[in-house]
Amino acid sequence: MTHSHGNLLGEPPATLLPANEEADRELAQGIPAAEVAAHHPTSSAAWAALAEAAIDHPERQLGDVIQAYAYARTGYHRGLDALRRNGWKGYGPVPWSHAPNRGFLRCVTVLARAAEAIEETDEQERCTQLLRDCDPSLAP
Repeated sequence: MTHSHGNLLGEPPATLLPANEEADRELAQGIPAAEVAAHHPTSSAAWAALAEAAIDHPERQLGDVIQAYAYARTGYHRGLDALRRNGWKGYGPVPWSHAPNRGFLRCVTVLARAAEAIEETDEQERCTQLLRDCDPSLAP
């Protein structure tokens, strides 16, 4: 009889955040992300929208990058809080395919981009590795 042994410790199950339906609905209705963040400060999706608008500003200047960094860091920390409340231990899958996870993952992506723009290499690499660890399909 042959036994197949995989990783005996196994990978933790994917962490799937609950939806913030009210914030998501407001964003979908076109309510400005700043208003949504003010009404729902725990919504990583609202912070991600603010961060993306700043980093993707057509005539981006250093101030836009710093704003993006700050917005993304806020959404990242709000996302970490939510992940931990939902059983995440600092590692394991946080799949993009689960829509409520995307706000957090978008914040990590913008944080990596902003860190790269200000030549904060350690932070950029840490964020890129976190994205790979959460969902390998996300990071270059």
